[in-house]
Amino acid sequence: MLLLLAAFFFIPFWWMIATSFKTYSEVYTSQYSLIPTSFNIDNYREVFKALPFGTYLLNTIKVSGLVIIGTLVTSSMAAYAFARLRFKGRDILFFLYLATLMIPRQVVLIPNFIIFRELGLLDSHWSLVLSGIFTAYGTFLLRQFFLSIPKELEEAAVIDGYGYWARFVHIIIPLSKAALTTLLIITLLSIWNEYLYALVFLQSDAKRTLTLGIALLRGDFDVKWNQVMAATLLSIAPIVLVYLSAQRYFVEGIALTGVKG
Repeated sequence: MLLLLAAFFFIPFWWMIATSFKTYSEVYTSQYSLIPTSFNIDNYREVFKALPFGTYLLNTIKVSGLVIIGTLVTSSMAAYAFARLRFKGRDILFFLYLATLMIPRQVVLIPNFIIFRELGLLDSHWSLVLSGIFTAYGTFLLRQFFLSIPKELEEAAVIDGYGYWARFVHIIIPLSKAALTTLLIITLLSIWNEYLYALVFLQSDAKRTLTLGIALLRGDFDVKWNQVMAATLLSIAPIVLVYLSAQRYFVEGIALTGVKG
């Protein structure tokens, strides 16, 4: 059963790989095959000829890196406050913060556009960064993990004169590698594949990200799916490598963040 389920998810991925090596005529033939008759690498060359792929890749890496750093900082600090600090209205505030998860990002697109226009941040990568670094899900994920860390560790640190900030930096963060890695991967997947906000906020070709660049390969009357799949495969390769290198922490983080409510 698991093998059938794995095959169900793998077939579309293999279709993308196979199509990226096919010629244009093979893609639109009536006798479709999941195995190309010849492995044609010209599609990959054409991608770099048709698009400034390197520029789009660097832009995506820049935006993703800034969003990941911002998300880890803001989510971890907010999560620690909700998990350890005692203040009036904490639970109500946390509930309201989680309630923002029910608001689709498309709903706040226009308000964000107006704000960034007034701040002069349109056609700037900072518009994508600032709209992506505050996440209720990241705060919830880390809060659940922080609650599973024994309070005795912090109580011992208090005896040694550690304040909230010192305990957060020297105790909580080092013990939260798995949870932070999980949030890193989830955030990377989200911002790397961001299309709608990038389409609205970024207007010049020099600022475009990979998702916008791949969309440019679609013509008005024809779509060369072999080139589109080649560009898509190149764009997801860094994501796959990051996930494979951090898979152990990702699985561990997902498991540990659900042990305590």
